[in-house]
Amino acid sequence: MSSPTVLSEMAFFTRIARGPSLAAAAREMGLSAPAVTKRLAQMESRLDVQLLTRTTRRMQLTEEGEIYLMHARRILADIDDMERHVSNARRIPKGLLRVNATLGFGRNHVAPLLSHFRKRYPGVDVQLQLTVAPPPLTEGSFDVCIHFGEPPDARVIARPIAANRRILCASPAYIEKHGEPRSLADLPKHACIDIRHGDETHGVWRFQQGRKTNTVKVNVHMSTNDGEIAVRWALDGHGIILRAEWDVARHVAAGRLQQVLARYRTYPADIYAVYPARHQYAGRVIAFVDFMQQAFSGRTPGASWSGRMGHHS
Repeated sequence: MSSPTVLSEMAFFTRIARGPSLAAAAREMGLSAPAVTKRLAQMESRLDVQLLTRTTRRMQLTEEGEIYLMHARRILADIDDMERHVSNARRIPKGLLRVNATLGFGRNHVAPLLSHFRKRYPGVDVQLQLTVAPPPLTEGSFDVCIHFGEPPDARVIARPIAANRRILCASPAYIEKHGEPRSLADLPKHACIDIRHGDETHGVWRFQQGRKTNTVKVNVHMSTNDGEIAVRWALDGHGIILRAEWDVARHVAAGRLQQVLARYRTYPADIYAVYPARHQYAGRVIAFVDFMQQAFSGRTPGASWSGRMGHHS
């Protein structure tokens, strides 16, 4: 039998046990006496025990009925305590929050937001670890991971934080010296800066054109596993970089980098907050993810987190 039905039976039986008779219990619940008698008989049939000895005017718990009532009251009280605890935890988050993010995005966006979050919720202690690639959530070493692209594991909860895309760009000095590529076929003729992520094939960039995938093997002159270092090399004029818009938008807006081949779409790199299903009611986790969603709402990739966060602070 399903848990909701068992809990309903527990609540039903505890209400019966409070009254002097089945007729009185029926009146209290707004049911007919035959309906209450029938439901109790169904319970006893399922459990294969007699819970009550009863007459029209009087009833008494059997030994099995006493045991059932004792456990039912405890279980229902535990559930009530749990719901109150969860409700209070969501209103006033507290405890340790362990966050994982990628190097550049974590440093430039997640870390400043955690500073604002900690000021709002001083009862939450924060641990931030930056890594090249997100760790498996099954290891239990983090509560929330900030993930680029839709997570492949359907067993975790993934809440969208911000739209994102990867763009191609280079410094004006590089473009002035080497020219601007006009099509994907021109890319292998240029110096490119690659960012190495785990087991991904290095120096292979993928683009979408409708349902078609265009794969380009680029000429990698410099590579690193740190996206910020790669951006710095691009700023220094060493070549073309393929990087998340949130990580280069401020440089593009300031003219330090120039987008190229803008008509070609890369694969989606939307930003998600990912956490295990067991944390779906954890106040500190839900409060932080809500906070991130609100903070990113309406913001452009090049916006700075310095100073106050306006109505989000």
